[in-house]
Amino acid sequence: MKKTCLAMMTVSLLFAISLLTACNKKENTEQSTNTTSEQQAAPAGAATPIDPATAAKVSGTVKFDGTAPKPAKIDMSQDPGCKGPNEAEAVVVEGGNLANVFVYVKDGLGSRTFDVPNDAVVLDQSGCKYHPHVLGVMAGQTVEIKNDDPTTHNIHPTPKDNREWNESQPPQAAPLQKNFAREEIMLPVKCNQHPWMKMYINVVKNPFFAVTDKSGKYEIKGLPPGDYTIAFVHEKLGEQDQKVTVAAKDTKTVDQTFKAGGM
Repeated sequence: MKKTCLAMMTVSLLFAISLLTACNKKENTEQSTNTTSEQQAAPAGAATPIDPATAAKVSGTVKFDGTAPKPAKIDMSQDPGCKGPNEAEAVVVEGGNLANVFVYVKDGLGSRTFDVPNDAVVLDQSGCKYHPHVLGVMAGQTVEIKNDDPTTHNIHPTPKDNREWNESQPPQAAPLQKNFAREEIMLPVKCNQHPWMKMYINVVKNPFFAVTDKSGKYEIKGLPPGDYTIAFVHEKLGEQDQKVTVAAKDTKTVDQTFKAGGM
């Protein structure tokens, strides 16, 4: 009789322990699920607003000091579908002004964040050349790649910090939609079908950038007041930096000169 009672008590005790363990497990699972849901539902950090009433502007001209090199001639005879200007765009100088310099705010924005633009930037292929030759884009922003030539191109970015890809695009094909997740300056892009086709994409985390035109001019608008480092980057001539301080509603001129010996 005693053995029977002892056995019944043991079974009851084991059942109670099992029930308590199951309840604790369920509670922990629910807590874990709720925590995960909260983490997933947490919104991304909002962009730091800039008061337009205080926004400043930096602009200027980039010069080339020295004798400009003659543009190299491009032999496009391998593809009869390539009929465009046959001069390379590595160093483009007109009247002492330097084109295709990427100018951007390299430092001074601190922990500010910025919304990625919804609008895509366009990279076109026409005359078997890339247009533009130098492009600026924010990280995550869409780059729409078009082919206006009667021949197939093969777009091949060769980044250091972003994902490499290589994709063909036949004539009149739908535009390719691509983006780059990480910052990277002077990211090379080539065409495997036409070895002379080269351009550079610059990926940054802020919207304060520009590319100099044929007159060497650039303009960066909408800057909040502060102390900044402005970087000037050229594919052949390297990088030069300048410090600038802008007050509310300020307009500053920051010119830069690259020397011929820098190549």
